[in-house]
Amino acid sequence: MMNIPKSGLFAALLCALSFANAQAPVTTEEKPYIEVTGTAETEVIPDEIFVRIEIRERSVNKKSITVSEQEEKLKAALKNLKIDLKNLSLADANADFVRVDWRKKGVITQKTYSLKLGNANILGLVFQELDNLEITDAFVSHVQHSKIDSLRKEVKIKAIKAAKSKADYLLNAIGEKTGKALIVRENDVQYQQPWVGANVRTLQYKHLEIENSEPEESIDFKKIKVESSIYVKFGIQ
Repeated sequence: MMNIPKSGLFAALLCALSFANAQAPVTTEEKPYIEVTGTAETEVIPDEIFVRIEIRERSVNKKSITVSEQEEKLKAALKNLKIDLKNLSLADANADFVRVDWRKKGVITQKTYSLKLGNANILGLVFQELDNLEITDAFVSHVQHSKIDSLRKEVKIKAIKAAKSKADYLLNAIGEKTGKALIVRENDVQYQQPWVGANVRTLQYKHLEIENSEPEESIDFKKIKVESSIYVKFGIQ
């Protein structure tokens, strides 16, 4: 019979125990938690209204009315309405590329502008002036709010506070308390911009109607809705 040194036997036994422990499943008890979603929303009236205006060279009684002439009349009309001409600009980078009648070298036959206005009432007055100037190709391209970024932040804060409040009253009902936030995740919710679009002749909108309106009449856009949804996983104390 082979004699095994006691030290070697002890080492072999220790290795066997270590291997057995390594193979045994490690179980950890997960701490209790609660998952909630907080939501919030607000609505604001647009305070930035963008009108796209396209001016074309046209002929009346065989007399040509140039783009430049119409531009000057448009600017004069805007000044009379107390509108800062800084709010009138080329519509976009491509607006510099205008159609030219090569038979009349150097004459611009079409130009597109963007006009920013502050409210729907002044919009109605501008459309009336455009109609008087027979500039018929004009419409509201989009609307927005000047403080939309800060409004989004406010709504997100309200949403996460709503999540905390929800967790508090649910746990309070079973005699528990809300612990630290373990996971915070913002759900993808975009603010809803009202549909807009109209031409000068009909002045009809999906959310705004100005047809045959008088200057003293009150008109307005459908409000912009800003929404937020925040998922939070809280530990339970």
